[in-house]
Amino acid sequence: MSKPGAELSRRASRQVRIGKVGVGGTAPIVVQSMTNTATEDVFATAMQVAQLARAGSELVRITVNTREAAAAVPKLRERLAQMNTEVPLIGDFHFNGHKLLGEYPECAASLAKLRINPGNVGKGAKRDEQFAQLIEIACRHDKPIRIGVNWGSLDQSLLARVMDENARRPRPKNAIEIVREAMVSSALESAAQAEALGLPGDRIILSCKVSGVQDLIAIYRELAVRCDYPLHLGLTEAGMGSKGIVASTAALAVLLQEGIGDTIRVSLTPPPGGDRTQEVVVAQEILQTMGLRAFTPLVAACPGCGRTTSTVFQELAEGIQTYVRERMPEWRVARIGVEDMTLAVMGCVVNGPGESKQANIGISLPGTGEAPVAPVYVDGERVTTLRGENIAEEFRRIVDDYVARTYPPRL
Repeated sequence: MSKPGAELSRRASRQVRIGKVGVGGTAPIVVQSMTNTATEDVFATAMQVAQLARAGSELVRITVNTREAAAAVPKLRERLAQMNTEVPLIGDFHFNGHKLLGEYPECAASLAKLRINPGNVGKGAKRDEQFAQLIEIACRHDKPIRIGVNWGSLDQSLLARVMDENARRPRPKNAIEIVREAMVSSALESAAQAEALGLPGDRIILSCKVSGVQDLIAIYRELAVRCDYPLHLGLTEAGMGSKGIVASTAALAVLLQEGIGDTIRVSLTPPPGGDRTQEVVVAQEILQTMGLRAFTPLVAACPGCGRTTSTVFQELAEGIQTYVRERMPEWRVARIGVEDMTLAVMGCVVNGPGESKQANIGISLPGTGEAPVAPVYVDGERVTTLRGENIAEEFRRIVDDYVARTYPPRL
């Protein structure tokens, strides 16, 4: 069966290397995340980077906004090496990036990629000079760059130029269309300028981030038609909780289905003290549920109805989903193919046995008024029946046994 977007694929023909990670071309779509710690706090940042990497983030971006942060980057890289965390680090630079990278060359050397925002590089004549400094530093250290346009910091001189050009058209575009056009122009013109300054085209990634779903889709469709640079997708300021998840999924799914996008980030706002790794999980689940990549076993679970007044199946579904995610870092290193395993936790006899047989491992728990037994199916065959108070523990043991005998060890 063909992958989603196979017939409409507009993925970048160029491939950019970021450390050991390939982006674009035939490489798989990459999951990226970003820390929210103060980078100068090496311990806290290293811990969060390691958590994000363990959750499955393949690239991690960090803020580099002060001299203290720039000086901390090599120490952060060393601390991560001590923690056996080799995830590539991306430095996020705004306003003073040319100064920081110039004053702290070891910062540039320690990063796998630089991210710059053409709207925040400088104004007027300083813009070209400071942009050139950033490109020269990237060339000197052989670092790829993401040119990341954001509509909250769009280059106002470029926007004014696009508006003037629009005013001379027989049929002027509306205000939203003008902003979209200016963002695309900013990205493409900055990329062309970077190449003219000596940065190879296979060292450039583009992004144009907005917070509106339809705007994001329209902008990236245009970008995909007009260039072959790898594209980084993400709905900026997506929001909190279900709103952020739904908005990001709605935007990214449409583009990914059309074959557009080479890296993705889900920019969720965590609650105070919340888990930063949620954005990684959501990004993985978008790709996995679309059939584009596999990261961890997914659990199909009954939604519940009047037949399932017991909460046992809900508790088991939640527990087994948490369990496989916690085990996946170990399984990923030790076993080949575990991420493709499917599990089902069903709540009654209506669909329970049938759905359970479709998964690698499935359990059909008793609904209201049903016999207090739970048949377990492995690869479509009923292998045992669980009952009593230790169903969750016994089901986890069945999962562990299945992994051990089904997926070969990595040598």
